[in-house]
Amino acid sequence: MKLISDSGCDVDDKLRSENAICRVPLSIRIGDREFIDDDALDVQRLLKAMKESSSSPETASPSPGDFLREYAGQDCVFVVTLSAKLSATYSSAVLAARMALEQKLARFIHVFDSKTASVGETLVNLKISELIRRNCGETEIVEKVSEYIKSLKTFCLLESLDNLVKSGRVSKLIGRLSSILSVNLILGGTEEGTIELVEKVRGAQRAARRLIDLIGENGERLEERICGIAHVNCRQKAEALKQEIQRRFRFRDVIVVDASGITAVYGNEGGLVIAF
Repeated sequence: MKLISDSGCDVDDKLRSENAICRVPLSIRIGDREFIDDDALDVQRLLKAMKESSSSPETASPSPGDFLREYAGQDCVFVVTLSAKLSATYSSAVLAARMALEQKLARFIHVFDSKTASVGETLVNLKISELIRRNCGETEIVEKVSEYIKSLKTFCLLESLDNLVKSGRVSKLIGRLSSILSVNLILGGTEEGTIELVEKVRGAQRAARRLIDLIGENGERLEERICGIAHVNCRQKAEALKQEIQRRFRFRDVIVVDASGITAVYGNEGGLVIAF
């Protein structure tokens, strides 16, 4: 079995190797410069380019051909993509799957719309990997992971909404509220896979505490679940968040990962994403 994701999936070297996650990269254009969101991407360089550019970053999904190359010659393939409401990656992966099956390049391919992004997408991959290790069959994996995606909660606390507003993924009204009122906004993923405003909180420390409170208000059977934290160049803040989450809740595990390029584009410097 092969596990494929796009580069919206934020993983470190340990998670990637332990779970054999193959990532198909998106690309990022800032002015006349293009960045490929693969393992070689220097996120610090990307953040610097965004700060220095007057134009907003543009992202492009992998082509069906990019996925097709990863499908070819495989027996069983599970694919996890960014929310179809946020990216065309899901459509590319599905089209490639149809082509691969018609050409008999693979026996079985299932593409999951994660309905989320960043470390939420990572958790979906980890769930599949766990079920593979348990020797679950293909049908059982599809059923269990589909239910897991429905139960997954994702929230983010961002210091800047500029790129999300410019890309149309967050409304101009929400962006204006953040700027005018000088408040921290907590955003959350919806069941449909879009992004909505959850709360407006004054002060960074209050916002971080409120983010943790939302876990208790929205989580169930946390002792059976993993909590994931992705950060955009703010490891110390992420580790402090992890410690407080572990103090208050009994998750099976809490992981912290650096943001990939795509998460860095929309999360911006100082952004945090949690999923559970």
